[in-house]
Formats: sequence, structure tokens, C-alpha cells
Amino acid sequence: MLLMDMNIYEIGGIIITLAVAIAYLNHRFLHLQTTTAIMAGSLLISLLLIIIGQFGFSHTEKQIAQFLATINFHDFLMNGILSFLLFAGALTVDINDLKKRRWEIGILATLGTLASAFLVAGAVYGISVAISHTVPFIYCLLFGSLISPTDPIAVLAMFKEVDAPRFLHATVAGESLFNDGVGIVLFLTVYQVAFSGSSTSFHEISLLFVRQALGGIVYGILLGLFAYWLIKPIDEHKIEIMITLAIATGGYAVAEILNISGPLAMVVSGIFIGNRGRNFRMSKQTRDNLDTFWELVDEILNALLFVLIGLELLSIPMSPALLLAAGIAIPLVLVMRFITVSIPMSLFKLRRKYVPHSINIMVWGGLRGGLAVALALAIPEGPYRSVILAMTYAVVAFAIIVQGLTIRPLLLASKRRLAEDEELARTCE
Repeated sequence: MLLMDMNIYEIGGIIITLAVAIAYLNHRFLHLQTTTAIMAGSLLISLLLIIIGQFGFSHTEKQIAQFLATINFHDFLMNGILSFLLFAGALTVDINDLKKRRWEIGILATLGTLASAFLVAGAVYGISVAISHTVPFIYCLLFGSLISPTDPIAVLAMFKEVDAPRFLHATVAGESLFNDGVGIVLFLTVYQVAFSGSSTSFHEISLLFVRQALGGIVYGILLGLFAYWLIKPIDEHKIEIMITLAIATGGYAVAEILNISGPLAMVVSGIFIGNRGRNFRMSKQTRDNLDTFWELVDEILNALLFVLIGLELLSIPMSPALLLAAGIAIPLVLVMRFITVSIPMSLFKLRRKYVPHSINIMVWGGLRGGLAVALALAIPEGPYRSVILAMTYAVVAFAIIVQGLTIRPLLLASKRRLAEDEELARTCE
């Protein structure tokens, strides 16, 4: 049977099986962070197919690339699994931790994301002009807006497995959940300006941004209140879990119909249900079953997502010029991340005490993931799409593989330093 002749069930079966196989081998022999191992494994498979293709056996590589083209990665993430992943991640966030770090999270998720998007766009545009391969600024801004948000899907999975210090987990998780929504709203706004085919005023752009962002937040609160009202009079874990499932599916679909930010709505409603609903209206059995259900959903969908990210390498065109652009993008994005994190956090450190190496961990732990790839793939075919795709994929692959593999020692060093400081303080007393 040709890959192109497969139906959705057979395609899903192959991808799930591949994800499980990589996860199992990693658990038995490598013991790497799961999402890192799955993406590394699928990347290795892609590279092997590319190498085999160079020796004249390109039929299989091309067939798999065509097979991947039948999977609309953008729709799979944005209109398929993103609502589940964001809702599952938000359920585990402690609202008290968010309140304690609300200024850090709010500034990093909004001003930090916007500043990073424009800094990255300006730098990419300046470099392209300097090397006489000018990329229009609107395309540079599209790249800046899709690459600046840290991906909560990758970040939450990593910090959960590493058992990061409470402050870092709360700040990075909160930032990544909210800057994800901000980044999507910014990208959609720039996208409409770039491809709507009509002139758009600054007032209209601002109104679109505000409607998407504030509309998503308000709608998310209403969804959370509605779910709380439904859960309040009952104590049946199956029905309560089904209610949360309906919020993550129907709630997201309605947000798309209303043209407001579904991702922000899922984050806000997930935090509301995960705190108020869980703590005040759910029995212990319901809480345990709810956590188990959404943890399983999160693990399965994460595995599918990172297998597809790795295999997408086969569908991205490469050339010396694109490889150069990809190589430039990695340090460029990291430098801009450092600037937009270190400046506000250094100011906050004048009045607050943070765990050791907190800025370095927030910079290096700010991973990019499937969200950036999905947004890049949504850009219409044109002369600059391949440049943005190559840069995006390079940054994402570097983040998941290199940063994901090396963040653990940094976190462990922070925890050791924190324990030493606490021990010294007790001794001085």
C-alpha cells in the first residue's frame, strides 16, 4: 500500500506507534526528557531518510514527504490539539503562585513578547539588507511574532519532569501560557496586514489585537464560571471530566467562531477550573481522576506533536542560503530572549530575591516548539516562506534538542545553590 493511499486512521496508527516506540526505547535505555527524546528520534529518522536519498534511494524519502504534505500540520495543532494541550497545562498551574509573580509574568508575557518580536524583526531585516538579500519587514515581523513566544507545550513538559524550583516553574509556566496567546494574536494581526489585500489603519490593527486578546481572556473567565456552575451541584467524576472535555473542545470552537483568542480562553478557563473548581467543588476521587485523564491526554498528544515536528524536516527545502539563514536565526533569537528577559528581571531583582541563576534558566529554558512551526507553515507560498520556515525549524530543533538536553544541569545547580543558601541561613541563626 502506498503511503498516499492511507486513511486518517492508518496515518494516526503509524504516528502513534512510532511515538510509543521512541518513548519506550528512551525509557529503557536513554532516560532523556520524553519530548526531547521523541523529537530527536524522529529527527534522526528524517536525517537518515535524507542521507539515503542522496545515494539514489530517494523514492522512499519523497513518498514520506508527500505523505506528510497530506497532514495539515497547522490545522492539526491550531484547530486540533492545541486547545487540549493548553487546557491540560493550565489545569496544573497554582493561581496563588501566579498572583505572587503576576508582575513578572504579565510584563514578560506582554511587553517582553512584543519587544522581542520587533527586535527580532529589526535584526533579521537589518542582516538581510546587509548581505544584499533583503527580506521585506512585514515578513521579518511575521517571523518575530511566531518565534518570540515560548511554547508552553515544550516548556511545561520539561519543567515538570525536571522538578524545577517552585518560583521558576510558576514564572516560566505562567509566562509561556500567556505569551503563547499574545504571540498568536500578534501573528494573526500581522498576517492580516500582510495578506488581507487591503490597506489597514493603525486603529483597525489595534482594535483587532485588543479584541482577540481581551475577548479571549473575558471569554475564558465566562467559560470557567460556566463549568463551575455545572460542576457545583454534582459529584460524579465521569460527568465532571466530560464537562472539562467539552470546555476544551466546544469552548475553543466557539472562540474561533467569535474571532477571539481561543488559546487565551483555554489558558484562563483551565486555570479557573484547576483552582476554584478543583479546590472547592471536586471530591478527592474526582480530582485524582481528572488529573490522571488530562495527564494522559497531555502525554499522548505531546508524543504525536513532537514526532510530527521531527518528521516535518523532510518537507522543508534546504539550500546553502537557507542553511545560513537558519544558522543566523538561532543565536539571534537567543540574544533577543536574553535582552527581553534580563532587563525586566534585573529591575525586579532590585526589590525581590530570586533563586540562583534564575535569569539564565528563564532564557535557556524558554523553548520554542510546535506552535512556531505551525504558524510558519500557515504562511502562504511565496519567495520568503522557505526562509521563514528554515529559520523557524532551526530555532525549534535547537531549542528542543540542545536547550532541552542541557537545561537540567542548570536547574540542578540552581537547586543546589538554593539549598546551600538556606543551610547557611539556618547556620547563621
